[in-house]
Amino acid sequence: MAVTLGVLGPVTAWDEAGERISLRGPKHRSVLARLVVAGGRTVPLSMLVDDLWVAPPAHAVGAIRTFVGDLRRALEPDRPPRAPAMLIVTDGTGYALRTDPSSLDASRFERAVRAARTLSPGDAQSTLREALAWWRGPAYADLADEHWARAERSRLTELRLHAVELLAASLLDLGRAADAVPDLDAHVAEHPWREEGWRLLALALYRTGRQGEALDVLRRARTLLVDQLGVDPGSALRRLEVDVLNHADYLDLHPWPDDGAGLVWAEAAATYERSTGPGDTTPGVRSRLRSTVDLLRSLAITGGTGLEAARRQRLATILAAEELGDITLTARVIGAYDVPAIWTRSDDAEQAEQVVAAAERTLAALPSGQDASRARLLATIAIESRGTTEPRGRSAATEAEALARHLDDPALLAFALNGVFMQTFHRAGLAARRDAIGAELVALSSRHDLTTYELLGHLIQLQSQCALGDLDRADAHARAADDLAAEYESPLVAVFTGWYRALRLALTAQPATDVAQSYRAAAAALEGAGMPGLEHGLLPLALLTLRLQHDRPVPTDPSIQWGPYEPWVRPLILLTQNLPDDAARALRDLSDPPPGHLLEALWCLVARAAINLDDHHTMRRALAALSPAAGELAGAGSGLLTCGPTSGWLADLRLALAR
Repeated sequence: MAVTLGVLGPVTAWDEAGERISLRGPKHRSVLARLVVAGGRTVPLSMLVDDLWVAPPAHAVGAIRTFVGDLRRALEPDRPPRAPAMLIVTDGTGYALRTDPSSLDASRFERAVRAARTLSPGDAQSTLREALAWWRGPAYADLADEHWARAERSRLTELRLHAVELLAASLLDLGRAADAVPDLDAHVAEHPWREEGWRLLALALYRTGRQGEALDVLRRARTLLVDQLGVDPGSALRRLEVDVLNHADYLDLHPWPDDGAGLVWAEAAATYERSTGPGDTTPGVRSRLRSTVDLLRSLAITGGTGLEAARRQRLATILAAEELGDITLTARVIGAYDVPAIWTRSDDAEQAEQVVAAAERTLAALPSGQDASRARLLATIAIESRGTTEPRGRSAATEAEALARHLDDPALLAFALNGVFMQTFHRAGLAARRDAIGAELVALSSRHDLTTYELLGHLIQLQSQCALGDLDRADAHARAADDLAAEYESPLVAVFTGWYRALRLALTAQPATDVAQSYRAAAAALEGAGMPGLEHGLLPLALLTLRLQHDRPVPTDPSIQWGPYEPWVRPLILLTQNLPDDAARALRDLSDPPPGHLLEALWCLVARAAINLDDHHTMRRALAALSPAAGELAGAGSGLLTCGPTSGWLADLRLALAR
């Protein structure tokens, strides 16, 4: 029987027919809720006792077991006698809830809000309305006094308030400002500390022709914030008040959400509509396509929703250009997207393959004499082929660089060098080569005012100097990147410099707990940055590298999302679970780690498993792969994490092979 659990209100369960399941008494609901809060992790029996009673009775342990038994019968009524429970499982001396995230209303709500940030305004509005309707009252409403539920209650409440504001923003973007006003009015009355709520309400009032009321709302917000919280309004509220007084043009637009990317997109779209109407002929369409790719490039460097929107629209723009049958235009549309790339795992591998295929088609049909377009197509192939084993990416990078140097075009050379950089991860030990590329990019870009590539150059040198162990130089490049990013409003840079500072803690012998906390803070800053290729699985891998350096076991919690790195972690997990035969089989079936920033780190995982299993064949593979990086810190070329000196891993492998 499929069971659905609900905590967005009183703790509840429903069967597959949607009928409410009786959970017996309040202690039964407390046990179930406590396991939900644990998020799939095991809760020891002793902790359950302490969490359910201030002064536990003598029979507390027996009572917990009775509650669990009752819950199992209620939630799995069709389970045969003596068959193991599938939902509430016994794990050692405790219990864990093993349920699909889609069967918990809080998890579905969280996914819906996250998805809404990347959807069109219409889709976001319908998604958020449906998700907000799942709330039946305050989260964990019948457990408001339980200390173990407070943090999760607060987190879900904050998420709900954010969803209300996202819904209002989507209505504004759809031109339905009047529909947004009533809910926003109630929202700020109940939550007067929400500056975004006040801002959206004032903007909605302005767009419905109620300028005086909009100004009154902004002044009321300032009074409440100052008098009740003792804080001044943030820059967004202060700026909006000035702009309302001045009837700023952009207030009549509808950005989604209210960020730089949305504003640029809305302004550009309005300009296109004024200059090229629906009756335009093909020349107008060509102009629009050329302008669109320039806009996408600008959107991409804003990060977050701008980067995600640019990624979604890029392939559509390329395919639209191809449909016109104009090879020169198609080459321009493909090659003009020279957005600096720093990470070797693609955010959308399928789209990258399609972009490469389109670039190859265009390259084959490109007339002779268009060397600049040819170089841009080749650089695109090199960048979009990153993280793959295809040799075409490296040859395209080499040819693009040669053409760019021959043409003496600084911007083209910077683009080509980005492609060369992306193709220097096919083997270990190339940190010095990448450092030289970064140095040339910094020098070239500073001379020719190529700010985004100057930032890229500093980040490349930050990474390469980490690998080479020169933290003073890495620090200097981190500071330079942060300073440039602040001046030119490049928010994605802080993601990489924040992770670098966590790595620096790991390299300077800080307590492991401090490093782990720093990594978690860096991961939190990565959320919503629009870089899934970087984000997925990165935090668990970083924390695992800390464990490896301190000879601690690999965590086996099934709720850990290892992302693309799971195959290389799997043998170590099986070893920790005392399943050596399964671990050996997984190791034998394991392919070489893919080219990329984390090549050496993944080889270290392979090496650790091979040493523990005495697998000489795999140890020799790891030794050969890691040897070129003998003078580097394994994995530190990412600028994010490290497994320690490669030389130590090589010594361990040689010692194990000699036994």
